[in-house]
Amino acid sequence: MSDTRITLVRGDITTQEVDAVVNAANSGLMGGGGVDGAILRAGGSAQQSARRALRDRIGSLPAGHAAASDAGDMAARWVIHVVGPVYAKGEDRSAVLASCYREALHVADELDVRTVAFPAVSAGIYGWPMASAADIAIQTVAGTPSKVDEARFVLFSDEAFSEFSRALSELQ
Repeated sequence: MSDTRITLVRGDITTQEVDAVVNAANSGLMGGGGVDGAILRAGGSAQQSARRALRDRIGSLPAGHAAASDAGDMAARWVIHVVGPVYAKGEDRSAVLASCYREALHVADELDVRTVAFPAVSAGIYGWPMASAADIAIQTVAGTPSKVDEARFVLFSDEAFSEFSRALSELQ
């Protein structure tokens, strides 16, 4: 078990006052819909430039990996980008989803981040069932050793908040 405190809030991840925000990105890193588009809009041109520099340096970001860029105009200092897997009934991709959370925490440690806000990775347009997404997220963050003091899950819908609350209560 990690010493990281896990908290849940219902709200907008782009307005969180944390050291780093985790972005559910696509592999090209230059914005899309959902969380990714909202974070890019909130970060403005400075974040767009930082993402472009990151993309130029690393190329595409594979599913399950993490990389950071400047957050631009957001309250956070950093955006840690992860690419979650697309849900597929016939293939268990849960290890890739868990890797997103683990790798984000490793990047947070490298950046000396103490507070980080996570979305429900892959649970939007990528179709991951919310209950399973919550279980994987909570169990992985709770089980990953990290210097992060607080891992805050910022959940956009009542369903997400409910499922993450259930998953957290089952852990304790």
